[in-house]
Amino acid sequence: MDIAVVIPALNEAATLRDVASRALRQVPRVIVVDDGSHDGTAGTLHGVPVQILRNPHTLGKAASLRRGITAALQQGASAVITLDGDGQHAPEDIPRLIAAFQQHAGAIVVGARLHDSQGIPRARYLANRFANFWIAWAAGYPLQDSQCGFRLYPAALLRMLDVEHNRSGGFVFESEILIDAARAGVKSVAGVIPAVYSTKARRSHFRPVIDILLITRMVAWKLLTRGLYVSGLIRSLQRSDRMPYPYESSEVTNSVERS
Repeated sequence: MDIAVVIPALNEAATLRDVASRALRQVPRVIVVDDGSHDGTAGTLHGVPVQILRNPHTLGKAASLRRGITAALQQGASAVITLDGDGQHAPEDIPRLIAAFQQHAGAIVVGARLHDSQGIPRARYLANRFANFWIAWAAGYPLQDSQCGFRLYPAALLRMLDVEHNRSGGFVFESEILIDAARAGVKSVAGVIPAVYSTKARRSHFRPVIDILLITRMVAWKLLTRGLYVSGLIRSLQRSDRMPYPYESSEVTNSVERS
């Protein structure tokens, strides 16, 4: 598999070099999209063999993800892994997402953290649970963690979907793509990962109230266009037939070959 990692970055000078370097130990191609940072984020990558794309000003996470994904697809990637640059996602878990993808060919693999309720800030945990309910309803199947940005997307799906990615979309993009993928016949499978909140990272760009309201508005529109999609609600409340891919010590990930 030809896999590329895409890291959207906005003011990640404290953590990005470490995250990008560790990602390169797992896959040979890493694309960083600097979203108009003003703290010297891109400069911290000097000497690290990654591709750096710079937005002329801050366009938002969704637009940065789309730009990085487009570059990866143009370079022939068969799958794209997205992760945050603030250290919240451990690059050493990349092989676990790849292994889950190999076991569930064609599916989106989403890192699942909500099993670790003690390791997640309370407001974030409750907001994620709330979002899960709505997104699972619109997608029509149970979801373990709809808000984690640590994901593997098959290239065929990315080429097929045209999800909105304007600045106001922000975190809505990662929710909407799960819904639109489900409507195209592609579900997600959860890969269990630890919840990591680094003390060196900047404050999260996620706004529990505002972003959840934006996500809920998007989901409400999706549901209204399908007559509230009652069958989707029923299926979303059923036990998932795609159980989370189990998490193990990151030491075992080193055995997964680069491809």
